[in-house]
Amino acid sequence: MTDAATTSTTSGVQGRSKLLDARDITKRFAGITALNHVDIDVEYGEMVGLIGPNGAGKTTLFNCLLGMLRPEEGSVTFDGREISALPVYKRARLGFGRTFQRLELFGGMTVRDHFLVTERQRNGSGRLWKDLLNLSKPTADEQARAQKMIDLLSLHKEADEPVESLSLGRGRLVELGRALMTEPKLLLLDEPSSGLDVKETAALAERLRIVQQDYEFAVLLVEHDVEMVQSLVTRLYVLDFGTMIASGPTAEVLGDAAVRKAYLGDMG
Repeated sequence: MTDAATTSTTSGVQGRSKLLDARDITKRFAGITALNHVDIDVEYGEMVGLIGPNGAGKTTLFNCLLGMLRPEEGSVTFDGREISALPVYKRARLGFGRTFQRLELFGGMTVRDHFLVTERQRNGSGRLWKDLLNLSKPTADEQARAQKMIDLLSLHKEADEPVESLSLGRGRLVELGRALMTEPKLLLLDEPSSGLDVKETAALAERLRIVQQDYEFAVLLVEHDVEMVQSLVTRLYVLDFGTMIASGPTAEVLGDAAVRKAYLGDMG
């Protein structure tokens, strides 16, 4: 392996503060090192990519950042606060949002219902069991915020349809909208194009770009689709067997020989 990580440009831009700053993250499972002293940072409003082959440790890193896993070593600072000891729900309240590789939607609920329930959880009004039993009517403000998200994601036709009737691509938009209803400062996207065709992937990328510009949240994107990565992120990290082998501007990193060998399968 070449020393791509040392030859690539340093992450971050001088003069801009970091929203997320994770240092020396090390995670082991039964003696196997899944993450080996990994550093990663994301600036306010920045879109950053994280790529690597299957088993590289990308989802493990996500889970360490979110507090779903506790690393044996390392620290996580978010929005100027050291959060390594905080549980998942407290990190979410600080401004972490996430989507999953496997679509996680609730059967029997409409698109609008997903946004309304998420809004109610966000502002702490009412109880989830009342929502599920249809005993608690949404307020005018909750309705307005749900409609704003429907408009933003162009989900008008599907707004009052059950999510089971949606295509996978439209379902991905619902999941994105649900995450955005929490008003995240940082959105972690785990393989958002998984299962989508080329046209659906391009549409999702374009919608994400528009929404991100409007809301100005930061994004950390894990994605196998290189074209989607290139179209969205300005800076890129590459994991291989739990080690960060490269970081820097997207075009520079994708042209690195070690990256092409580890991730793109270029043996030349």
